[in-house]
Amino acid sequence: MTKKQAFRLLIFLIPLPVFLSQCFSSSSKQDEPRGELYAGAATCAGCHKNVYNSYLHTAHFKASGPATDSTLQGNFNKGANELIFNPHLKVVMEKRDSGFYQTSYSNGKVEQSQRFDIVFGAVKGQSYAYWLANELFQLPVSYVKNSNSWINSPGYDPKRVAFERAIGTRCLDCHLSYAKPAPAQLPGFYDNEEGFEKQSLVFSVDCERCHGPAAQHVKFQTDNPAEKKAKYITTFSSLSREQKINICAICHSGSASRLLKPTFSFKPGDTLSKYLEAHKTTSQTDYTHIDVHGNQKALLESSKCFISSQLDCSTCHNTHVNDRGKLTLFAAKCMTCHNSDSHIQCKLTGTLNASMLTNNCISCHMPAFTSKTIIAGQSPTLIHTHHIGVYPEETQKIMAYIKTTIKK
Repeated sequence: MTKKQAFRLLIFLIPLPVFLSQCFSSSSKQDEPRGELYAGAATCAGCHKNVYNSYLHTAHFKASGPATDSTLQGNFNKGANELIFNPHLKVVMEKRDSGFYQTSYSNGKVEQSQRFDIVFGAVKGQSYAYWLANELFQLPVSYVKNSNSWINSPGYDPKRVAFERAIGTRCLDCHLSYAKPAPAQLPGFYDNEEGFEKQSLVFSVDCERCHGPAAQHVKFQTDNPAEKKAKYITTFSSLSREQKINICAICHSGSASRLLKPTFSFKPGDTLSKYLEAHKTTSQTDYTHIDVHGNQKALLESSKCFISSQLDCSTCHNTHVNDRGKLTLFAAKCMTCHNSDSHIQCKLTGTLNASMLTNNCISCHMPAFTSKTIIAGQSPTLIHTHHIGVYPEETQKIMAYIKTTIKK
């Protein structure tokens, strides 16, 4: 029997108690899986309703979630719910009474079927995971938003359907707020050694990932409603520049960075190097090669704007607000330094009118490049580099546009 055949057979032979153990928790289990120091995001919403409601629309909040009608973005209607690998092999996305499934068919016969259990992402697209006992595996088909299409999951062999890619701690570290490790119930199966307690999962990147444990803060502020100064909680304004960047760098240091230990225990103000050996840019770095899971931290830190100022991630990004695609808003951040009174104006000042300048800062100096990971036909997925610099080709595009406009 091949390993692939064993994988399929095992799905049906796992003892029932294994599954039942995942469905029930002991009566002593805490409501907040991270422990008594944590309050949970729903508690934060009690006092910070507007901020919380705004945050629900952000990429950080949508980093993960249970797979449901409301979180799954792909088309499950007949005729639009298939990914064809070749004339003999396809995967069909199916909606059943028991949930949503990806089912592979070879010459019209079912090969394997697994349920959508977890959704990862929602901005540029989504990828999905399913549970096998207490271990997580990636489903073979992902979704791309800009082309509204199903694609072979990034990195998978386009000639075969694979259900065996294990999802480990490093993936969950950034897409969830917590997952308690547990001994794998299928140790060594497809080289997966990691298991998780299903009921411990805290989805999304929640308030306490960036502000630290909040239970003491909640208790104090509840007991002292007249006290308006936030106590026992980390505010960004109280952190140094490096500490602010390190919070973001936990997840935005690129897939080449080496994990030293799980980052769920990282708290604002902690030393990044204890958790992560961040990958750095060099003189040979190709700043146009930026992709999902890219090293935004190193790209930003290699920028002259960063080196010459006190710029940090929060200078441009308000993580409580969905400001995706608002290039004029981000350009306005640039203009706080590169204004008419500054000696560091854009070199095209005088050539471009004020409107052109303020509308094209990002397009010109932090251009979007085609993803080499998310591939979906003729509709490329574009991702902005975080290296702020001069890109001659982008400047030429702007100048060509001006010449065309003037001629008209």
